[in-house]
Amino acid sequence: MNFIGISRLVALVSLVVVTAACASGPHSNGGSSLGLEETVRTPAFSFENDTFAFPNLIGARHPNEPGIYAHYCFVLARGVRQFTQFARFDPSLPKLDHAGYVERIKQIVAVPARDAALPLDDRIVVPGYANLREFSRDEESAVKEGLGGAFWTWVHWTNWRVILPVDGSHQEGVAHQILDELRAGRLVQLLVTNWPKPELNHTVIVYESRPFDGGVEFIVWDPNNPDGPGIMTWEASAQRFWATNLYDTEPGPIRAFRMYYSLLL
Repeated sequence: MNFIGISRLVALVSLVVVTAACASGPHSNGGSSLGLEETVRTPAFSFENDTFAFPNLIGARHPNEPGIYAHYCFVLARGVRQFTQFARFDPSLPKLDHAGYVERIKQIVAVPARDAALPLDDRIVVPGYANLREFSRDEESAVKEGLGGAFWTWVHWTNWRVILPVDGSHQEGVAHQILDELRAGRLVQLLVTNWPKPELNHTVIVYESRPFDGGVEFIVWDPNNPDGPGIMTWEASAQRFWATNLYDTEPGPIRAFRMYYSLLL
């Protein structure tokens, strides 16, 4: 098939998928609206232990610094999920050299993030360290090399969703899905945007929800900020997400889409 034919096929598939994605309504969990009565937390995840010690940098904030680790937010967010689901740390085992750690990381990130978490005994072992935070602090260069490049995450075919209009029903459906995933003990990766404002086209990991009068606070790990969690809020009456405390982002309305949770999305 020539390039034009391939392009038309990709466009057709994209149209079908986005139509289905944007037409989906709220998912009912059979309980009270969004489960506002309880805090929900992914039990196997610790912000202090299970996240990278180094940040993804924003290139525009470092215009005269060549070679910085910038625009890797999708790589890091997906990587946190992959380490949480497929890796096991064992500080009692001897440490590997640089090449050995790079190869071990490549094995971990080769498993699609959408796959179910492996049993502990079946996970890929990272020897010599107790957790991801400690490992990525001491072996930063090996971790970055093992995680791989960012190019294909920039051009991932689902990233165009940031330019599409979505209604409150769609966003309510996303809020329901986040809570359902948290209740099942899974992290949730989101594509978040305030497009057309050229400020936030980014990804975060939701690991906890906290109810408040009128909505839910979603507590997130942001690849740009290893120092502490961020907050995005679901406002039930307005049927919208709000950037309450997201790194380098003005508070305001945002849209959210789940990432890397199926073969197509």
